[in-house]
Amino acid sequence: MKFPHDLKLQHKCLDCAFKNSGFFCSLPPEQIAAFDAIKITTSFSKGATLFIEGQPSTGIHMICQGRFKLSTNSRNGKALILRISEPGELLGLSATLSDSPHEATAEAIEPCQVNFVRRNDFIRFIKTNAEAAFSAIEQLNKKYRTAHAQIRSLGLSACVADKLAALLLGWAKNVHSDNGDAHLNVPFSHEEIAEMIGTTRETVTRLFKEFRERELITIKRSDLHILDKKLLAASIGTKYHAN
Repeated sequence: MKFPHDLKLQHKCLDCAFKNSGFFCSLPPEQIAAFDAIKITTSFSKGATLFIEGQPSTGIHMICQGRFKLSTNSRNGKALILRISEPGELLGLSATLSDSPHEATAEAIEPCQVNFVRRNDFIRFIKTNAEAAFSAIEQLNKKYRTAHAQIRSLGLSACVADKLAALLLGWAKNVHSDNGDAHLNVPFSHEEIAEMIGTTRETVTRLFKEFRERELITIKRSDLHILDKKLLAASIGTKYHAN
């Protein structure tokens, strides 16, 4: 997991050095050029808000660099982090296609570059570019599967420790090593991690201590080392966990 520190804006999609392997970055050159012609490039500092839950949608936001935290809040102020978006992703896609308010709040967790396209321009773009329309469908499908996995984890996990272990394994799923371990840079506070799994900061702190004592992980500042992914996965469902 690598995060940019010095943000250098890329204004031309065809010349972009940060192309993602999926989604709109993989479109044919002529469709990328068409997208380039209708986008507006902007930058956001860490902590900046892209849009707010319940706010009317004005268009889609394609992340070029950086990541955003998507969260929702209850009436009494309790927050739940839905997911962390990655470069290449379209934010506000479902709200734009359905012409409905945003279902979440998007906050930059590091310096970000975003390409914005107004709703009417985006609708015309996908109507005339089949590959772009199919890519949008793929993104909606990915978000559905992510939401399904999150609901399943929150609803069926026997205890909070299982949810935390599953979250760490999800972050490590694309980290490969010969030893079966995984080194992660985790820039989130215990409060933010708690909001991801529907618990309290104190519980997350206690569980990290437990995981260290069981030699499942080591932590030093933002560096988290899963010593054995299979062993951590095997811990899910055991009765040892604190609730």
